[in-house]
Amino acid sequence: MVVLLGTPTEDASRLYAMTVTTGDPSWAGALAGVALDLPVYHVTEEAVKADIVPADYDEHLALMAMAIDVEAIGEAVRSVREAG
Repeated sequence: MVVLLGTPTEDASRLYAMTVTTGDPSWAGALAGVALDLPVYHVTEEAVKADIVPADYDEHLALMAMAIDVEAIGEAVRSVREAG
């Protein structure tokens, strides 16, 4: 199982990535302290993008990718993934 995020900001991406790997860092939700250790990726990361049919990516994700900081979001998710 892999978690695929489509979150629009670096902070949200990091928070959700941490939640599904090491548990809810805010200790406010049902996953507080529950480490699921799931691999997590953002839909705009090259490893994921390479597996999406280009026409589908263009139709569903390209506009979002132009409006967000893809590099910062990818780095945030990658750092959480690699730390786990």
